Amino acid sequence: MWIVTLDLVGIAVFACTGAIVAVRKELDVFGAAVLGLVTGLGGGVLRDVLIGAVPPAALLDWRYLLVPAVASVVVFAFHPTFGRRESQITVLDAVGAAVFCVAGGVKAAEYGLGVLPAALLGMVTAIGGGILRDVLAGRVPVIFREELYATPAFAGALLAVLAHGAGLGWWAYVGAGALCVGWRLLALWRGWRAPLPPGLQQG
Repeated sequence: MWIVTLDLVGIAVFACTGAIVAVRKELDVFGAAVLGLVTGLGGGVLRDVLIGAVPPAALLDWRYLLVPAVASVVVFAFHPTFGRRESQITVLDAVGAAVFCVAGGVKAAEYGLGVLPAALLGMVTAIGGGILRDVLAGRVPVIFREELYATPAFAGALLAVLAHGAGLGWWAYVGAGALCVGWRLLALWRGWRAPLPPGLQQG
């Protein structure tokens, strides 16, 4: 039950980021709900399709559709309040990415994938919804703008998959998630960026 709760929390947080993007793009409430659903569920649906877990979990439990829809509408209705709390949402976004990369990597491993493919699908679970959100909103996806997002997600997923293979306990999954969160927030705080092509200025 606690795994489902964490999953729903991560989906709600990601849905909020999708709705915030929709508001900034001046989309209507339907657009906000669509971007929220895509952001919250996109990565997990993509993972499930790739590993053959169909229908995807998001379509088998009504809560997986209700939670992001409600979160999106709430953000749309009270967007000035959420806009002032962007720093807190950034922290929650990092936590959501950690939950998704760990859960996604472990689920892929349970379906028989090797360590690296499972870790890659864990990363996809964490970043897939954000990529779809940005493409639909007409933006260059965040992970392609030098920002360290995918790398911490991959590292957390890899550690979780290795812990799963070694039969370690839940504390190892917490450590994997903490690695993702810590790396992501430290990168934001210190301004760490992925390398740009030689001769280009970092803006």
